[in-house]
Amino acid sequence: MRPKNSNTYRFTTTSSENELEQILTLQQANLPTSISTIEKKEEGFVTVQHTIDILKKMHDRQPHIIAKDQNNVIGYALCMQKEFKDDIEILKPMFSKIDQHVSQPFSYIVMGQICIHKKYRKQGIFRGLYQTMKKELHTSYELLITEVAANNSRSLQAHYAIGFETLITYTSDKTEWIILQWNLK
Repeated sequence: MRPKNSNTYRFTTTSSENELEQILTLQQANLPTSISTIEKKEEGFVTVQHTIDILKKMHDRQPHIIAKDQNNVIGYALCMQKEFKDDIEILKPMFSKIDQHVSQPFSYIVMGQICIHKKYRKQGIFRGLYQTMKKELHTSYELLITEVAANNSRSLQAHYAIGFETLITYTSDKTEWIILQWNLK
């Protein structure tokens, strides 16, 4: 894959199993076990490792947001409805905290993970994924919520830059997490 001008990238929703498989490949390349300590600090990382089955189930309820360069998925933002709160062990504490701090009348969806291929970073794709997410979801949800490890400073800075605000900070399994919210309305 070779980066082009960001105007040639297409932002859309997932529509095929091939796209879901490309998400998993990109995810695998950005797990903490797949990158160096320096890269984790400078470029960020993803924490959760999904299965094709859970990605399909999540997609069936709300398609994921992807960035494509021709037929290649070069970035993604996963859409996760709260009904999946018991499906991924590491996310259970996050959903518990959200339920304690988000007022009942608010409808929300969780951005389950965002990742951009290394060769395509710093080209506006992060912002493009979130703008597409807002466009796709604003009529169904009031809030978009996500969680970032406190030591993932690159990701935190990027989220704050587009308008996310801290909802709560907590510690689980010796990791400090920051739950962020973004008003979609």
